[in-house]
Amino acid sequence: MATVHDVARRAGVSTSTVSHVVNETRFVSDDLRQRVLQAMRELDYTPNAAARMLTLKRSHMLGLIVSDIRNPFFASVARGVEDVAQENGYTVVLCNSDENADREAACLNALETRAIDGVLLASAGAADEHLARLVRAGYPIVLVDRDLPELDAPAVLLDNEGAAYGAVSHLISAGHRRIAMLTGRASISTTTERIAGYRRALLEAGIELDDCLLEPGSSTAEGGFAAANLVLDVEPPPSAIFSGNNLMSIGALQAIASHGLSVPEDVALVGFDDFPYPWSDAFRP
Repeated sequence: MATVHDVARRAGVSTSTVSHVVNETRFVSDDLRQRVLQAMRELDYTPNAAARMLTLKRSHMLGLIVSDIRNPFFASVARGVEDVAQENGYTVVLCNSDENADREAACLNALETRAIDGVLLASAGAADEHLARLVRAGYPIVLVDRDLPELDAPAVLLDNEGAAYGAVSHLISAGHRRIAMLTGRASISTTTERIAGYRRALLEAGIELDDCLLEPGSSTAEGGFAAANLVLDVEPPPSAIFSGNNLMSIGALQAIASHGLSVPEDVALVGFDDFPYPWSDAFRP
């Protein structure tokens, strides 16, 4: 296995010049740089990643913590993050919190101790002291999809309230008055924002809020099935359902079918988030 000394001898330069070329820590003329790079190719030399990390104090690795990688939304987020990271010379380490704050904290700790350069976080809930300490210490953290207002960190977010308002307003314009909503966990910002949009659309249309039609779920197909079953049993039943995400929409479709009803003839259904697969796939065994 070739060493930095072998590269230096082949290129006719010092080992420090090889180091500066590899780590980009000092200006090296183009002629010397090309000689070093050519020697590296000829010797099939690969720089030691650990040594380079110590020199640069950077690992060129980013952490991505999502709440549930089974959710197509977060799968698409992971793909987008990795595409951009690779274009810029970074590798992504993916962690799945399973909507569990303790598991999220363990992921953060593991990424921090491995000198990850920064973390993109779709939080499982409220900011704990460990996360707050990292932000106060200047550790790079960017919130994705879910806001933590108590945390002074940059965030990339959707207009959840506006989108929910638009979805429910569409149902109202189609003549629906009994509109149920299937929600995610109350501790997540997207849930509270989408509920706010739902409530605002009903209030502006002069429709009385019925708490029996606001049913919490678990942001999964199973949670959507359970929540939809409950609202469909309310008297009088809803003529439309607004689902907090499209995994819950799959469960809602199954619940509607189990009640002997169909969409949209008997019950209208509007989901939140994109879904990359044909809806018929939701019913494949």
